[in-house]
Amino acid sequence: MLLKSNIKDLKKILKAENMLFREEERYCYAQDSANIPEEYNIPDIVVFVETIEEVQRIVKYANAHEIPIVSRGAGTNMVGSCVCNKGGIVLNFSKMNKILEFNSDDMTMKVQPGVVLNDIKNLAESKGLFYPPDPSNYKVSTIGGSIAQSSGGAKSFKYGTTKDYILSLTVVLADGTIMRLGSGTIKDAVGYHLNQLIVGSEGTLAIVVEAELKLIPLPEDKAVITAYYDSIDSASIGVNGIIRERIFPATIDFMDKNSINTVESFYPSGLNTDKECMLLVEVDGFTSSIDTQTERVKKALSETGASEIIIVKDKEKQESIWTARRASYAATAKLAPDVISDDIIVPRTKLGDMVRGCKDICDKYKLKVCIVGHVGDGNIHPQIALNTENDEEFKRYTDAKSEIYALAVNLGGTISAEHGVGLEKMQYIDKILDENSIEAMRRIKTLFDPKGILNPGKIFKM
Repeated sequence: MLLKSNIKDLKKILKAENMLFREEERYCYAQDSANIPEEYNIPDIVVFVETIEEVQRIVKYANAHEIPIVSRGAGTNMVGSCVCNKGGIVLNFSKMNKILEFNSDDMTMKVQPGVVLNDIKNLAESKGLFYPPDPSNYKVSTIGGSIAQSSGGAKSFKYGTTKDYILSLTVVLADGTIMRLGSGTIKDAVGYHLNQLIVGSEGTLAIVVEAELKLIPLPEDKAVITAYYDSIDSASIGVNGIIRERIFPATIDFMDKNSINTVESFYPSGLNTDKECMLLVEVDGFTSSIDTQTERVKKALSETGASEIIIVKDKEKQESIWTARRASYAATAKLAPDVISDDIIVPRTKLGDMVRGCKDICDKYKLKVCIVGHVGDGNIHPQIALNTENDEEFKRYTDAKSEIYALAVNLGGTISAEHGVGLEKMQYIDKILDENSIEAMRRIKTLFDPKGILNPGKIFKM
């Protein structure tokens, strides 16, 4: 816990209006979007940083006094990565939200960590360029959080995830040292790629204060195809059928019957609620190619048993369908006081087994589940509605979660594709990684952060 003398010292570093002291203000920062029912320590202070120099001074002070630091953007992560389990200082980056540089010729953008992904996308697209990573919460989540969690999204199948669009990072190390990682060029074969080490490290190795992003040309046009299936296996085969047609969609997403019905009750969009599941396919490219792509996709889906196929070219209707898909988490929250969204990935050929197994496990433990996902990647998000304050129900949930993770591993997959580990999945990491790998990570953590002040107690035990 911070002493009064610590608070007095911090007041010399920051303006008073950029610091939160009152308990009710700090309490808001004790949780993120993980829906963890346990009571964790609230931060001792929340500070809103505006410059790299302020970050540097705070980190130097915290390191000297061994005070924990948790970096925070919008707090939308799902694994407790922003939870202040050891109290300390929350660095809030909402005021470091400027786009510093846009270069349309080099197709790059330099940003501060608090910039919202939606603003990055909108600026790029207004100039005919494209930043593809699109987690479902992209309208509120920040690039700093996206880098910390190595977020993905629906377009990962074709375009990759956040790690594929980071050219360089400026970071503050645990002792206050400022370091630039990466060259800012498309190719870089000089030394270790330390910027890639920081992506996905959940703020445990360094604090990102600037990022240089790679952009690509914006596709000229797109179309959305919805296809309804009477079985999950047929839908999975449909994905492979599309690929055999040599079509590379921007997205191949999935909604099971429960999620379709739940979304339709929450956000009516004209989805067919009678079928077992739906594939949501988006193709993009030159306008002249869209008809060819959609016809080939339609052929593949028809040949694999799709009972209803709809091609949507109207932009407003496309947006309505995507809004429905992205609303699945909020819709599931209507089924119970709480909802917990998980993040499983398996080889695409095992997708049917994973979805069926997940449903069976939730049925066994009497849990309501809606399953959506990015099936082009083999990545699904079971969204489980429950009352986390009901001890018996929460125990059933934790037992079900353990079985779901074990199934994913047995099918050749892993327990996190794009959400990270944080606190929520830390106890399962030894089921995924061998002890030698975990020990190597511990040594890296100690090298970057000898006193263990940066987001302590996350990912793995030290």
